Amino acid sequence: MSRSYKAVAAVIFANFFFGTTVIAVKHITPSIITPTALTTVRVVATACLFWLFFGFTKFATKFTRKDFFILMICALMGISFNQGFSIKGMSLTSPIHASLLILTTPISISLLAALFLKEKLTPYKLGGLLLGITGGAILIFSRDLSVVNSGDQTKGDLFVMLSALCYSTYVLIMKSLAAKYPNLTILKWVFLIGACISLPFGWQDLQKVPWHSFDLLSWFCLSYIVIGATFLSYLFMNYGISQLGASRTSSFMYSQPFFAAVSAIIILNETISLSKILAASLIFTGVYLANITKNFSEKE
Repeated sequence: MSRSYKAVAAVIFANFFFGTTVIAVKHITPSIITPTALTTVRVVATACLFWLFFGFTKFATKFTRKDFFILMICALMGISFNQGFSIKGMSLTSPIHASLLILTTPISISLLAALFLKEKLTPYKLGGLLLGITGGAILIFSRDLSVVNSGDQTKGDLFVMLSALCYSTYVLIMKSLAAKYPNLTILKWVFLIGACISLPFGWQDLQKVPWHSFDLLSWFCLSYIVIGATFLSYLFMNYGISQLGASRTSSFMYSQPFFAAVSAIIILNETISLSKILAASLIFTGVYLANITKNFSEKE
């Protein structure tokens, strides 16, 4: 299997975890653990995993002073702010709102990449983005809108949008480091710095967590958030960015609402409808159109 296909598979798995993690988050927060405490556990535990598995290499990579400063910005935007805003938003707003607002991430990434990285917005890519947005909107609005979260949805929507903006900035900044340093080296340092930032803010909430109230399902949800939706997802996404580029990687984010809907069908017993099938078709067609641009440019 070529590197390109491996990167595509990695990004798909990452978006699967991202798309389904909202169900796990809603199960344990804010009823059992506060969003701040969950964010701290998520970041600190993931940092420990990266350093446990990849931290003790024989040859250490040294960052230049400028790149280490960029690394700190990546940790602040992509780890501390992104994770904190995301968990807080999911705890307040409904899963439908959260899934819809996640779609602003690839839009902002593509636009920022065109402005700052001079990446071309070709007709195929624009068409793919439009199809992806249309499919995601159909999929989301076809779900049951009668179940409304009891939290402050307006505030939750704002936090999710801030999370998407922070992650978009993280993806673009990370690309400059991914071309110079190993992927694992970047990740372990980004999460270590992010853990150092998040731990002081979440220490007080961590002391109030009733760990004895966690049942087997709650522990599974917490493990899913830490291992699946963070450790593996960031590992896969950074690999995708280094191999596919920022815009191509972002185009796969349109699959997140699809994975969220499938998980809702399995877990919440939602039925399959024609609108959901149509939405899935539009999403994957959009992903295809956004990705064939590179093949055409290579042939030319």
